[in-house]
Amino acid sequence: MVPTLIPFIAVLPALAYSLISLFCATNYFKGKRPSTSSQPPLGVSILKPVKGMDADSYDNFASFCCQEYAGDVQIIFAAASPDDPVIAVIRQLMADFSHHDISLVVNPALHGPNQKVSNLINAFPHSRNEILIVCDSDISVEPLYLQSVAAHFSDQQVGLVTSLYRTSEVHGIATALEATGFTAEMIPNVLVAQRLEGLTFALGASMAVRREALAAIGGFDALSGYLADDYQLGNKIHHAGWRIALDDCFVESVIKSENLMTVLSRQLRWARTMRVSRPGGYLASGITLPFPAALLATLLAPTPAVGLTAVALLYAVRLSVSTVYSRRFVRDGLFPRWIWLLPLRDMLAFFTWALSFLGNRIEWRGSRFILKPGGTIEELV
Repeated sequence: MVPTLIPFIAVLPALAYSLISLFCATNYFKGKRPSTSSQPPLGVSILKPVKGMDADSYDNFASFCCQEYAGDVQIIFAAASPDDPVIAVIRQLMADFSHHDISLVVNPALHGPNQKVSNLINAFPHSRNEILIVCDSDISVEPLYLQSVAAHFSDQQVGLVTSLYRTSEVHGIATALEATGFTAEMIPNVLVAQRLEGLTFALGASMAVRREALAAIGGFDALSGYLADDYQLGNKIHHAGWRIALDDCFVESVIKSENLMTVLSRQLRWARTMRVSRPGGYLASGITLPFPAALLATLLAPTPAVGLTAVALLYAVRLSVSTVYSRRFVRDGLFPRWIWLLPLRDMLAFFTWALSFLGNRIEWRGSRFILKPGGTIEELV
């Protein structure tokens, strides 16, 4: 009897984690949205650091100009080079939305190895509003995005609001592997963390921060030496005594067609970044990964049939939970069309997790860096 149970014990942590994540998502999405304050809407300054072209750059930028929001909205693009091809797109946007307050700051000044943060530092003096929103350049938002995010700041203890993100359109297997990871891994992990301990980090796709909270951590300058500026911004604001809120108005991460090696390189960069930022939690996360659990169950099973039964049970639950996430919560349209990729996605997640411990070098935006303890980076010449 005991040898027969061992494979089922091996898959139990991953199986239980899937069910816990479903419970956390169900409770989160049925919760009450923050009520709109009777006070005048807060002014918002949107800071958009840019470098190079993304998929649908114009449409992504334009989505921020089509907001149903009564408050003052200021959009500041920040680039490091006047020769950046994305500047022509921004100029066109400024012409098409001439009635909006849109400006462009071009400044090559570097304030540390993180050029994105340098762009934010250069843009910050031009901002005027209480709420500062930082969004990646490949993000598109819905018309009610600003309303939804700003509502959280009626709670004076909220220092930062971050948003969940998804990818609804993929271009082949490589990008589908990344997009399904948002639905089956990233979002469940965030919701479990939010339920069990509250958020202590931010997601870089969308970060809205109260000016007072940003000042409390030393401004954007406090992030200039880190690669994971989103994680550090949220973590520092959390430790400064502010609350981080999670908004349920999804933003869209618009991805372009890429090959598998590009996707794998980015996944490894993210993994190594999280490993040095949260070493203990990242190491412990390996227990919940489905692929090593399935592999262990197969190796420890007294017979192939018992091992296959344990793995089938694990994936019956995992595929079901991921499909519920995709269709009910995230609504990205990826499952069930791409559900057959999930075992491959799980294998990729495990090997990325394992490889993250074997080195500290990463590539980012055409440059090479070495990661140091705590998440700081140093550019390699």
